[in-house]
Amino acid sequence: MPLDIKIEKKKAHIGVIGLGYVGLPLAVEFAKAGFPVTGIDVDESKVAAINAGENYIPDIADDTLQTLVSSGNMRATTDMDNIADLDAVAICVPTPLSKIGDPDISYIIAAVDGINQHIHKDLLIILESTTYPGTTREIMFTSLEKSGLTVGKDYYLCFSPERIDPGNEKYTIANTPKVIGGVTAACTKLGALLYDQIVDQYWFGQ
Repeated sequence: MPLDIKIEKKKAHIGVIGLGYVGLPLAVEFAKAGFPVTGIDVDESKVAAINAGENYIPDIADDTLQTLVSSGNMRATTDMDNIADLDAVAICVPTPLSKIGDPDISYIIAAVDGINQHIHKDLLIILESTTYPGTTREIMFTSLEKSGLTVGKDYYLCFSPERIDPGNEKYTIANTPKVIGGVTAACTKLGALLYDQIVDQYWFGQ
């Protein structure tokens, strides 16, 4: 089944790497929309908490997470091998400031390395982590091209900066406009289609 049809039918298996204040709410929104979701994090305590239905993010209702986990729509793991079974994966890892004030993208690089080991045809990859301009093309694209797959044809790559304001009850993922940019027009189209399932408004481009 083509990826766009999978997305429209809520059959696409969504992955989220990094289950903090950005990643976990995003994973929850996709699961609430009816997608099967796998969260990936190096923190075993976070993974164990999610799989037990125990919430640790104030912006998420405890019973919401419990319902999604018990229904089987959402699970968490530390194993990057799960990427082999995903149709789309969002990178939501932290990018703390370095001593000179630049974002530390080492967690992004580690996530891309993990994806590269299991990249496959029709995989949609979206970077949400806060970072400096050029990260998607100069770091991620350069690394992923080593797989031999062609972006926009064999796999799809987008940047969609996180738009979460922790503690804000008025503006949530659903009603906060999203910005999406793809490396190619085909990448942008699929990225916009995916977020269209959970976001009311978005702007897109290359």
